[in-house]
Amino acid sequence: MALSPMDVAQADTARADVPRGEVPPAEAAQADAAEADAAPADVAQADVAQADVVQMGSARVATGNAALAARVLSEVRSARLSGGRASLAPRPVIEQSWERLLRRGVDPDRGVDAGLLPPDEVRRRRETSPLRHVLPVLRESLLTVADAAQHIMVVADDEGRVLWREGSLPVLRKADGLGFEVGADWREDIVGTNGVGTAAVTRRPVQVFAAEHFVHTHATWTCAGAPITDPRDGRLIGVVDVSGPLETMHPATLSWVSSVAKLAEATLRELHARTLEGLRAVAAPVLARIDGPALAVDRNGWTAAVTGMPYTPRIGLPASPSPGPRWLPALGPCTLEPLADGWLVRAGGTPEPGGATRIELDLAQPRRPRVRVSGGAGAWAHELSPRHAELLYLLALRRTGRSAAGLAEDMFGDPARTVTVRAEMSRVRRYLGGLLEHRPYRFCEAAEVEVLLPADPRDLLPHSTGPVVTEQRRVSAPAGGV
Repeated sequence: MALSPMDVAQADTARADVPRGEVPPAEAAQADAAEADAAPADVAQADVAQADVVQMGSARVATGNAALAARVLSEVRSARLSGGRASLAPRPVIEQSWERLLRRGVDPDRGVDAGLLPPDEVRRRRETSPLRHVLPVLRESLLTVADAAQHIMVVADDEGRVLWREGSLPVLRKADGLGFEVGADWREDIVGTNGVGTAAVTRRPVQVFAAEHFVHTHATWTCAGAPITDPRDGRLIGVVDVSGPLETMHPATLSWVSSVAKLAEATLRELHARTLEGLRAVAAPVLARIDGPALAVDRNGWTAAVTGMPYTPRIGLPASPSPGPRWLPALGPCTLEPLADGWLVRAGGTPEPGGATRIELDLAQPRRPRVRVSGGAGAWAHELSPRHAELLYLLALRRTGRSAAGLAEDMFGDPARTVTVRAEMSRVRRYLGGLLEHRPYRFCEAAEVEVLLPADPRDLLPHSTGPVVTEQRRVSAPAGGV
């Protein structure tokens, strides 16, 4: 059975420190070779009384000899990438990553320069990423220790783009030298084997040590990353990573990061449960008026409330659901109606008489704008922020639709502010869902839209300084008004 490079490093450094009668760590490493897929630092320090030795997956390496382990790994990498046969085998997760990169023709000397995202795009991704909900958990669990241990915490989205990067200032400066910056593309096929990109590809926690990095400029670095998935649908939403210089490697780092990623997912589950509770409160009076089987589900099909039929935790929805008759695998013919942050699903597919959806944008009370949605089953309402009220007002004025640039010009007098518009429209769609369409942004054709204006036109959306609202106030104001 082939030994990993870590075994050799240990054999060269730790044998002399083992008391008589104890099994040398390098020999014990052979018994652990079945664990070769584990990252090199996935367990806590081994209980070896006289030798300062740590358990590292399939190998035991003296903690003071990380540099020697790195040299051995460098020799293995050089042999493998030059097409020769390495005397020692890389860990399977690393070898498979190298093979993927060689097939794709990634340059092991410098990777691929994908450039940084512009700041406004980073801001947009931060504002729309579900990772923003778990940042407090990640910071509390990782940053205090990371700073003391000369590490940094990195949070990347599902596309491998670095959205947050915090921790030790000296280590942040070293990361800058690697291009490991906010907005950087850290996918595996861009920068080679690494704790962010490889964890995203394999969908499991990964530690990459020294020359296990495919791109040689990262060989002085060590990182441990774990994927974070959305508990609602299982999709990858990002990766959390702890990185630092080679000498800061600790045997428990990967277990630590993996546990924090699981804690983040638990936080997302709690948030989803609270969201379902809110939808249940909105749905209860609506369902009470329905004669027949129906259920209220969120945008992912998770059930919040049900009437007239057995409870089922989740139903499959179309990829892009919209109001009207539909066929669902679990229920057959149905009718979908927007309901707050989800859908009212009526089994049987028979709409209520007069069930056309009506949207009432109530701006009559300047300080309390609201939107009310009514259909065949009942009605629900949502209080609006000033910016959301302005967006919906602009869409009501232009029923044929408006592009992001057009809305930016209407709101700010600057068509370049599309990032802000897209982020806000994403938030509006969370509660209006299928009632809004995009490309261009507009209310759906099936909906009736009515706007209730304040008695004095000068009170229209008082927070707004946008050119369209300002003009509407002016042209509607009474003659001679002050």
